Amino acid sequence: MSKNVKTIKELADELGTNKTRISRIINKNSIPTQKIKNKIVLEDNSVSLIRQYFKNETQQQNETQQQNETQQQNETQQQNETQQQNETQQQNETQQQNETQQQNETQQQNETVSILRTELDKAHSHIEKLSNLLDQQQRLALQDKKLLEEYKAENDSLKALKMPTEDTKEEQVNSQPKEEVKALKFEIRALQEELNKQKIHSQEEREKLKAELTTPKKWYQFWK
Repeated sequence: MSKNVKTIKELADELGTNKTRISRIINKNSIPTQKIKNKIVLEDNSVSLIRQYFKNETQQQNETQQQNETQQQNETQQQNETQQQNETQQQNETQQQNETQQQNETQQQNETVSILRTELDKAHSHIEKLSNLLDQQQRLALQDKKLLEEYKAENDSLKALKMPTEDTKEEQVNSQPKEEVKALKFEIRALQEELNKQKIHSQEEREKLKAELTTPKKWYQFWK
């Protein structure tokens, strides 16, 4: 083969491609060829044109590939950024939900503690009231005992005044003026009435305190 011409295969091997691509460049750009001994050959001018077209096409393919890679990288980066934004937003929403739930739990705990403290204060107040009532009952019992002792002593004194011995009865009547005897009887009657009033009042107080202490209390109401 002449040095001034190249076959399609020789040119394809030189450019590192295949015959199909060289043929496509020739047909697309109407590059002139020759046929020698039933073989298609290319002269130097045609070879130069094919080299230039191949270079341009390769460069264009590389640029297109680079653009595609850049676009793919941009899309991937955008997807990553969008995913990161979504994850950040989801984290923020989760954190906000947790904070809101924690605040609600804290508020509920505070309300529960406040209710328990109120009920505890009520229970303490009721216990203190019962304690005061018990103390009052004890005082009333002592007072009743004292009144009974005084009443007994006064009663004994009255009996002694009303029932003198036969030996001294006539002597007392004769020795005391009638007016003094009358005043003494009136004073004794008034004293008896006062003792009876105190006894009745003491009895009423005891009955009232007893009824209040024996009334069943609904303790569970303090802990609802």
